[in-house]
Amino acid sequence: MEFLVLGALEARQSGVPVDVRGMRQQRLLALLLLNVGRVVSMDFLVDELWEDPPSSARPQVHNAIRDLRRVLAAGEHRLVTADVGYRLAAPEDAVDANRFARKVREARAAERDGRTAEAIRLLQSAVDLWRGEAFAGIHCPAVTSAAVKLNEQRLTAVEDLMALRLKVGETSSLVGELTALLAEYPLRDSLRRSLMTALCRGGRQADALAVYDEGRRFLAAELGLEPSPGLRALQAEILADGPGVHGPEPVAAAPELPYQARESAGRPNCLPHDLADFTGRGAECALLLEAVEHRAPGAPLMLAVDGMGGVGKTTLAVRIAHELTDRFPDGQFFVGLDGFDESRPPVPPLRALAALLRADGLRPEEVPATLEERSALWRSRLAGRRCLLVLDDAADSAQVRPLLPGAGETLVLVTSRRKLGALDGSVALPLDVLPPADAVELLARVAGRARVAREPGAAAEAAALCGHLPLAVRIAATKLRDRPAWTVAELAARLADPVRRAHCLRTPDRDLMALLRASYQYLDRSQRSFSRLMSRQGEESFDAQRAAAVTGLSPDEAEGLLDVLFEHNLVRQEASALFSFHCLLRDCASALAEPPPVVFPEAVELVGRLLVPAAV
Repeated sequence: MEFLVLGALEARQSGVPVDVRGMRQQRLLALLLLNVGRVVSMDFLVDELWEDPPSSARPQVHNAIRDLRRVLAAGEHRLVTADVGYRLAAPEDAVDANRFARKVREARAAERDGRTAEAIRLLQSAVDLWRGEAFAGIHCPAVTSAAVKLNEQRLTAVEDLMALRLKVGETSSLVGELTALLAEYPLRDSLRRSLMTALCRGGRQADALAVYDEGRRFLAAELGLEPSPGLRALQAEILADGPGVHGPEPVAAAPELPYQARESAGRPNCLPHDLADFTGRGAECALLLEAVEHRAPGAPLMLAVDGMGGVGKTTLAVRIAHELTDRFPDGQFFVGLDGFDESRPPVPPLRALAALLRADGLRPEEVPATLEERSALWRSRLAGRRCLLVLDDAADSAQVRPLLPGAGETLVLVTSRRKLGALDGSVALPLDVLPPADAVELLARVAGRARVAREPGAAAEAAALCGHLPLAVRIAATKLRDRPAWTVAELAARLADPVRRAHCLRTPDRDLMALLRASYQYLDRSQRSFSRLMSRQGEESFDAQRAAAVTGLSPDEAEGLLDVLFEHNLVRQEASALFSFHCLLRDCASALAEPPPVVFPEAVELVGRLLVPAAV
């Protein structure tokens, strides 16, 4: 279903008009369309629908909503009841006004990039969406105000279109259109300038000067004003037969692209594939989507997802990005920043920006040389657009900052194993392991539901021995799937021993322990040694006092090191003063190669007394 507001209000299902009966229903639908995807409060609806609301206003709104739901039942869009009002759950592009705004933004971006022919096509397609005055016949304050704004945007788009057509050498074909437009809008200075220019370039200087004189008399009679400096300068240039009024040589228009190519031009989608067996994360998805719903209009939004290696940050970010593609139609970008990879260093921002600019259509020779120039150009290209940018596996905030937009409505999804507290204004989501039931469900989806269902106890044990870590569960499930002779209990037996577990969680192209080990590369020697010592002590949970006892440090020093590990998501904070290791991080930290540093000499004897087999 689509909604048309650039003219009389219409709803269409597969191109067939859907009857929205009664002025109240039409006004109600108009108000919901102005805020599509956002909650509209009952108080706002009542104030808009009545100048002096009757006592029955709220029941009447409820009745109108009920009737409107029946109308929308023919399509895929839903009218959702919220705590304070109602929300029309539909993509923004379902409303022609939003498609118009998107096409205008794309046209202006194309013009900035020198793609004039493409800008003309986009502006023409935007103007062609109009069927009359916006929201014609709908009268309530918010709708009237929106209609005035939309009508002004249409006129501006028409003026820009006329100017661009002049720029590529059109003259005689424009005179008739501009004459009609100027008769309807005699105060539009840009239209008068374009008509004078078109007439002059067609060899009709006298007619061009007559258009100027007509405008001068009209302004004097109606407003008591003189023509603008721009118009006076153009008149003087025509009188002097200056070179500027003759314009450029006609520019050949670019060949017409097929419809699909025109629609996708300048709208790259670089997202990785979404996983068909994506499992759980309902609460996390809802939190991120809610942040998008309540973002400040006209401003970028940044969502930062952090968590230990293998917890599913990238998978979640890609799933959310695919769900929101329709909301950010001006391009979807993905950059792997390799912040935590043992085999290669993090991607420098300079190289990441080059990849982003190339993905957005620049040729290699058009990419600037310096970081500052690339960052400025990237921000310029995102301004005024609704794009989606996934920055995956960031090493730290410094790697991310040059890649961020400055204006526009771009959504940025950042993932990192570190907590990115230095990214001011971001919405943070610390990601933990899966709940036990979801971990077993993931095991079943990968290994085979019937096979796992025959051994529910062993399946729960195997998932627990993987620490309910999504990547660990997925690797173990893949091993089980590829070995039909194994039972789930045999898999659990292999996962029960730390040495066999490390081997079981390794495939030719993935090694979980190596992936986790990369998280320690940013720790210094004392921090790594502290982590190694604490992973070998026998308590499930511990505080700074116990850490001090184990390592021989003061409680303040131990607390400072625990805070470093927490910031790197290498320990969990279970309560305000209690910490613990994930079982797989405990395995990894225990196996770190270097011995405890000499700064903890008194800890060696103490660890020997306290050391007991590590809990799984």
